Amino acid sequence: CMGSNRSKLKKYNVVDLFCGAGGFSLGLKDTNRFNSILANDIDMDMCEAYSLNFPESKILSKSISDLDFFSIKEKNNIDVVVGGPPCQAYSLSGKRLKNDPRANLFLEYFKAIKVTRPNIFVYENVKGLFSYKKGIIFYQIREIFEKIGYDLSINLVNALNYGVPQSRERVFIIGYKKGLEYSFPSYSHSTKISKKPITISDAISDLPMIKSNENSVKYLSKPKTSYQRLMRKNAPENLMDHKSSKHGESLINIMRYLPEGGLKEDLPYKIRPKSGYANSYGRLWWDKPSTTITRNFGTPSSARCVHPKIDRALTTREGARLQSFPDHYKFYGSRAKRNLQIGNAVPPLLAKKIGKSIAKSLDKL
Repeated sequence: CMGSNRSKLKKYNVVDLFCGAGGFSLGLKDTNRFNSILANDIDMDMCEAYSLNFPESKILSKSISDLDFFSIKEKNNIDVVVGGPPCQAYSLSGKRLKNDPRANLFLEYFKAIKVTRPNIFVYENVKGLFSYKKGIIFYQIREIFEKIGYDLSINLVNALNYGVPQSRERVFIIGYKKGLEYSFPSYSHSTKISKKPITISDAISDLPMIKSNENSVKYLSKPKTSYQRLMRKNAPENLMDHKSSKHGESLINIMRYLPEGGLKEDLPYKIRPKSGYANSYGRLWWDKPSTTITRNFGTPSSARCVHPKIDRALTTREGARLQSFPDHYKFYGSRAKRNLQIGNAVPPLLAKKIGKSIAKSLDKL
């Protein structure tokens, strides 16, 4: 009876802008409450990855400024729009370019909302959005959306608190038409998986411990944790994307001296790299969650991404696991492109929880 009632619940149409490889769309799909009717990204490889996983959805690989939202609105009933314009201009970890045109892409996103008039929209970005240009951009965002009839739920969210094995802070602004009720999901460590934060060991200990420049298509063991069982649901027999980067001997030697959780300051002075960020050449912890997965998680000189136990950077599949992409999910292009698709994504498990809260709000209409 419960299953029958669930199957009769209305499904809502979603447009996913700046969709990337589809992390947010996957989370929404997994609620069984949404149909992805259109997705858009300017990056062709991102669109290829999206198409591999959502063959039933229309995908447009072009700039958002070239989309005809009036025509899209005429042809479709749009309930929800989600999107996260490129965040590099806001990011606290990179150079914040005052005149970076990407910082104005939110205006194109705003135009899309103004034309399509969804009942709810989701605007996702990095924590640095709050302080970029002394907060002017953030206040402008809030003002223009309120002027066109939306109340806003503004949330600084750590994915770690929603069942993702990674500390990842992002801003989620949920806009909902005046008269609607909406509550952002209260955080929990996903009670079906764990009552405490999920660790790297919880997430990837069933994957083979391959060394630098190795590949494996066989799992190390059966799933050891609830999280691993979730990630391996509907997985193909052969493990995908578990191939490690080829590191030079000098780099491998540097990593040999890195203790678990160590940074380059922990290295002997003679081999300590002189360049990089404070968290460059950093090793992760086996029994702690991951730090933020970035697009360069296959490069040890980037932000902390050295495997807790092995002298190499994370593989594409390990990065996907830490972002909560299931093992059946496909990425496209070179290793660097696949890692970009993963590092830029909204973790699907977090998106699923947000999706449930959106469906709950729309059900009251």
